[in-house]
Amino acid sequence: MSLHRDAQAVLAGWVAPTPEEERLREEFLTHLRGHEDAMWRECAPGHLTATTAVLSHDGERVLLTLHPKAGMWLPMGGHCETSDTTLAQVALREAAEESGIPGLTLLGGPLALDRHKVWCHPPHSWHLDVEYGAVAPPGAEAVISDESLDLRWFPVEEIPELSDEATRRLARRARSLCRA
Repeated sequence: MSLHRDAQAVLAGWVAPTPEEERLREEFLTHLRGHEDAMWRECAPGHLTATTAVLSHDGERVLLTLHPKAGMWLPMGGHCETSDTTLAQVALREAAEESGIPGLTLLGGPLALDRHKVWCHPPHSWHLDVEYGAVAPPGAEAVISDESLDLRWFPVEEIPELSDEATRRLARRARSLCRA
């Protein structure tokens, strides 16, 4: 199965938890139908990306990266690569690459959708972000990658102000699933 078909299947089968995310789900599906290159950074109007909230083994802390371009504490995530075959694989690969933590366990998902403005194609384009959660093994130690200014664990309820509501929502949803 191609990554494009996987994204269509994942989004077609996902039940959005809010009316806003249902609108995004429909928008993402329309974008996929209209753009064969919707999965790739080269798709100028926007492209699908995957983000992962990496939780501590007990689900109480979330690992966030200080993103160099956004200047905010955000979950791990990024662009699809040609070797990826599923959105879940993109989410897990990006989380492992950016956290430096081997052995992450992906929670069921997606957990959320988000659409945000980026500068991949000036003056701007959109990331159509499909969001997941993952759990780190006990004793996991994060290693800062060259894609981050800093990397820190935060209690899920104490994500710093220099973040956004989408990050807080994803961390809470991942924690809820981890506890279930």
